[in-house]
Amino acid sequence: MINQTHIASAFDRDLEAIQTQIMKMGGMVEAAIDDATRALLEGDTGLANATRRGDKVIDALEVTVNEEAARVIALRQPIATDLRTVLSVFRISAALERIGDYAKNIAKRTEILADLHPVDGGTASLKRMSKAVQIMLKDALDAYIQRDAALAYDVRARDEEVDQMYNGLFREYLTHMMEDPRNITACMHLHFMAKNIERMGDLVTGIAEQVIYLVDGELPDEDRTKADITSTAKGGMV
Repeated sequence: MINQTHIASAFDRDLEAIQTQIMKMGGMVEAAIDDATRALLEGDTGLANATRRGDKVIDALEVTVNEEAARVIALRQPIATDLRTVLSVFRISAALERIGDYAKNIAKRTEILADLHPVDGGTASLKRMSKAVQIMLKDALDAYIQRDAALAYDVRARDEEVDQMYNGLFREYLTHMMEDPRNITACMHLHFMAKNIERMGDLVTGIAEQVIYLVDGELPDEDRTKADITSTAKGGMV
C-alpha cells in the first residue's frame, strides 16, 4: 500500500517549491514595473532597453512554473483543495507574465519618447499610478502566500482608484494635445503607457480574486466596480 503521508509530504514540498518560483517571478515583475517607470521619468533609454530584455527571463520562468505545476498534477494527482491550489499557479503565472509584457511595452515607448517633443508634467501622474499598481501586486502576492482573503479583497477594491487615475490622465493628455499640436505624438504614447498600467491593475485584481477562490472555494459574488470610462473593450494589448 502506498504511504499516503509520504505522498502528502511530497506534494507539500513540490507545492512549496512552485510557490517559491511564483514569488521569484512576482519580484521580477515588480522590478520590471519599477524599472520601466524610472526609465520613463529619467529618460534612461539604457534602463528601458534592459527592462525589455529582462522580460525574456520572466517568460522563461513562467514556462518553468507551468511545467512544474503540470508535473505535480501528473505525479501527485491532487484532489479537491489541493488541485485548486495547483491550478491557481497557472492563472497567477499567466497574469504575472502579462504584467511583465506591459512593463516591456512601457519601456519600448520610453525609447521612442526620448526623440519626441517633451510634454511638461506628462510623467508625474504616471509615476503615482504605477506605484499604486506595484503596491497592489506586492499585497496580492502576500495575500496568496498567506492565504489572506481580507487582504485580497482590499487589493481588489483598490483597482477602482487605479481606474480613476487613468481617467484623469486620459483627460490630461487630451488637454495637452489640444493646447499644443507638438504634444500629440508624445501624448499618444503616454496615454498608451497609462492604459498599460491600468491593465496591469486589472491583472493584479485577477490574482487577488484567485486568492479569494483558494480561501473561500468560490470567486467573489459581486462584480467589481470598474471606473475606466474611456473604453468598454478590454481585449488586446495596447
